[in-house]
Amino acid sequence: MKNNNFKKAIRKIHLWLGLSSGLIVFIIAITGCLYAFQEEIQNITEEYRFVKEQNDTFLPPSKLALIAKKELPDKVLHAIKYNQKDNAAEAEFYHYEPSYYYTIFINPYTGKVLKTVNHEEGFFAFILDGHFNLWLPHEIGEVVVSVATLIFLVLLVSGLILWYPKNKNAAKQRFWFKWKNGTKWKRKNYDLHNITGFYMLIIGIIFAITGLVWGFQWFAYSYYKVSGGEKSLLYEEPLSKINTKTATNTVVKPLDVIWLQMQKEYPQAKSIEIHPPETVASPIAANANMDEGTYWKIDYRYFDQYSLKEMNVSHLWGRKKDDKIADNLMKMNYDIHTGAILGLPGKIFAFLTSLLIASLPISGFYIWWGRWRKGTTPDKTK
Repeated sequence: MKNNNFKKAIRKIHLWLGLSSGLIVFIIAITGCLYAFQEEIQNITEEYRFVKEQNDTFLPPSKLALIAKKELPDKVLHAIKYNQKDNAAEAEFYHYEPSYYYTIFINPYTGKVLKTVNHEEGFFAFILDGHFNLWLPHEIGEVVVSVATLIFLVLLVSGLILWYPKNKNAAKQRFWFKWKNGTKWKRKNYDLHNITGFYMLIIGIIFAITGLVWGFQWFAYSYYKVSGGEKSLLYEEPLSKINTKTATNTVVKPLDVIWLQMQKEYPQAKSIEIHPPETVASPIAANANMDEGTYWKIDYRYFDQYSLKEMNVSHLWGRKKDDKIADNLMKMNYDIHTGAILGLPGKIFAFLTSLLIASLPISGFYIWWGRWRKGTTPDKTK
């Protein structure tokens, strides 16, 4: 009797949380599907991302920076990114407030500007905005999406409790579809919701947790600390020791020195970024990514912009060699969320899983709708 009352309470919680968040969960899952192959689609459709490989060296970042700044003179240059020999270099202009994000694609051999892209415009920008903000203002949409994701996590746990079969006979139709001729649509829909929900449980929990890491600072902090993390999650640049004799000069050649050092130390890198200092106290930040398509293996470095001495940091985005299990897990968050951690097969799996997750609010709604119209419980429909 107590077990029945417990399940009734869980069923009510599952129902009302599902009805209140179903549409949002559907939008998050569908936009995740549409964004899954964004990189692959852009590589096929956007020719300016590639150049003809030449038997020559790349232009140094000091020259690419000057070329890029002429294109967007009123914006702050965030980084110069060098990719593979047949890829365009990327000059990234990024700022949080006021918000903008541009990339200028440049031929790294000739310095020719190939394309200026505004990442806040276009199809994938629209999809990503829906995924993170529901196309609402960021300060509102992010909270709504994060709360809905937290509710989705509760729904997965409560759904497992409701799915758990009472006996062996009930278990037969909890793991696979066993429909006889004449099985009614309501029964099929009920099975679709339950069986799909069961098989999506683990992946759904992973998607929810990795999404909540972005959504709530308290969740990210707790997740990191529980997994054994000891570093700070607050990004802070180390400060250069200002040299008054050179502080007023434009820092150009030091960028090239750091770039050459990075090339020497990371000959197998898939990409190398150089970040020009934005203030007289900023460092020259640099990083090298040893893997194409993922981000967790990036090695982050910081150099005093005057002496070029390397500076250490106490936050997560530091030297890769110092990372422990919790640090790697935190850095893997995006790659796990998108499936990129397993390459293209992982992305395909994430796409299909997101599609099935998007079906859960729909099948769940129709279970409630049929029950509300005819007053029958799902367990009695056949």
